[in-house]
Parts: sequence; structure tokens; C-alpha cells
Amino acid sequence: MSELIVKDNALMNASYNLALVEQRLILLAIIEARESGRGINANDPLTVHAESYINQFKVEKHTAYQALKDACKDLFARQFSYQQRSAKGNTTNMTSRWISQIGYTENEATVQLVFAPAVVPLITRLEEQFTKYDIEQISSLSSAYAVRLYELLICWRSTGKTPVIELAEFRKRIGVLDTEYTRTDNLKMRVIELALKQINDYTDITASYEQHKKGRVITGFSFKFKQKKKTEAETPKNSDSGVSKQKPIEIPTEVVKQPKNANLSDLEHRASRITGEIMRNRLTDRFKQADESPLEMMKRIQSEITTDTIADQWENKLEEFGVVF
Repeated sequence: MSELIVKDNALMNASYNLALVEQRLILLAIIEARESGRGINANDPLTVHAESYINQFKVEKHTAYQALKDACKDLFARQFSYQQRSAKGNTTNMTSRWISQIGYTENEATVQLVFAPAVVPLITRLEEQFTKYDIEQISSLSSAYAVRLYELLICWRSTGKTPVIELAEFRKRIGVLDTEYTRTDNLKMRVIELALKQINDYTDITASYEQHKKGRVITGFSFKFKQKKKTEAETPKNSDSGVSKQKPIEIPTEVVKQPKNANLSDLEHRASRITGEIMRNRLTDRFKQADESPLEMMKRIQSEITTDTIADQWENKLEEFGVVF
């Protein structure tokens, strides 16, 4: 099963500084809330097992135990900032802790944490405006900056490019302290280029950056990225010859395949092809809502494609995932 991370874009764009282990711990807590069906609230603790950390991020047992202990000491003090817009359109700069309490149980090798009240409404898996990604995309990233940059980039997945982010704002968003990498060339080499190399090597996107200047002074950065094309047959991670491969998703023929003489309009043919490409390219998890089956998802999308403009939007969206029309 895909282990989905969903964060509100306000949280994705927040300015904060977390160590790599702290980021991973929060992501595992989100998964725990989703997979257990308990959800996230500001009262009930979520439990993260050291075994989950070991298996997900491929680290040694003793390393995981010590890392989680240290993370518990530091995470409570961590803060993040974000902007909140009122009903009148006024913007307020907000600051919150990530968690309201946290503890490590030695004998069980588990972490119990409770998210802060301000964080709870920003993390969910149901709202359409939220950015979604699979934890597999960041499991192999060993740089905290790489995780933050990946999260920042995929907030702009629909366009494949970010606006120009001013230098000071970029440093905040990526989690670089004021005392770190004060020379821009060091920031580029040790933060941006290192993060991009890991993103390009290990995630589902390929990204590049451009620096922007006023005169000879670098004032900001922008990024472009593309979705990598999926191979037809990928060997599942941690698999061996004794484990059977996952059965391919069956495409409902009554939805995808139409007789040559079917009484369909051009728009209906386009809608049928769009849903067919979603299935063929195994993109159902990207577009399913709640507990929809693949067939229900396809029928819903086809019913939504009521104009050529909407069909164009869907085709453009799928082209970002490497689908060619």
C-alpha cells in the first residue's frame, strides 16, 4: 500500500528548520494517523515505532534508537511560521510549535507525540488543495535540505516551476539558519546543488535552478522540474526472486475500450482516453478521492470533463507525469 503524506500547502510553504530525523519522525507520525484511521487531533498521542523508522529509512537499529531519542529532546522546541488569511482578507504572520508533547519509551522503542493545535488543521488527507506525495519519494534523501526542497517544489507540481523566491525568504523556507552558509556560493554548493542531486537521483522529479541578480548580487532563485517517466515494469523495492510481483491493475474495458462504431462524441472519446491513460500509467493513487475504486474514479473524472477546456487541463496535467497524447 502506498504510504501517503498530505500536508496543507500553507505548511509546505512555512518557514522552519528541522533536522532530518525530526522531519522523518513527523512524516511517520502522519502515516501512523492515516493508516490506523485514528486521524490527527491535539489530544491523543500518535505512536511511532523504531522498527518503522528502521524499515522505512534503512538505518541500523542502534542508530535509529539513538536518533529518535535525540529527536525527542529537540523537536519539542522547534517552531515554524506561516501566513494566515482572515475572512476580511487580512494576512497575519503566525508562529507555532510543531508538537505540544513528546516522549520516548525505552523498553518499547517507541515515540509518542501530540501535534500542536495549530498544526492539526494543516495536516489532512481529504482536502483537494493539499499537496500529496508518497513517503518513498523522500526515503532515500539523506539531506534535510533535500526533503524541504522537494516539498517546496511539489507545491508547484501543476506548473512545473516556482516563482522567483527572494534569497532571505528561500533561506527561511529551506531551513538555513542566519549563521549558516552566509556566502551565497557556499549556499549554492552545499545546500541547493546537494539537495538537487539527491532529488534528481532518488525522487520522481528532475529539477534544476536559476539564480537571479540585481547587478552582480544574487537576490533570489527559481526552480524548474519535470515528472520522471515511469518504466513499464519496475521491480518492487526489497523484493527477491521468491516474491511474486504485484498483479497489474486491470483496466475496466467498459470504460476504457470503446467499439469503433460507439456513439460517442469527440469530447467523450477524449475523456475515455484520459481515464485510460491514468490507469495504464498507474496514476490512480494520484487522482483517487477517499475510498474510490479505480472504476469509480474513472467514471467521476469522465463526468467532470464537460468541455474541451477541461479536457485540455487534464491532458496537460497528465503530460507532467510523462503521458504523451
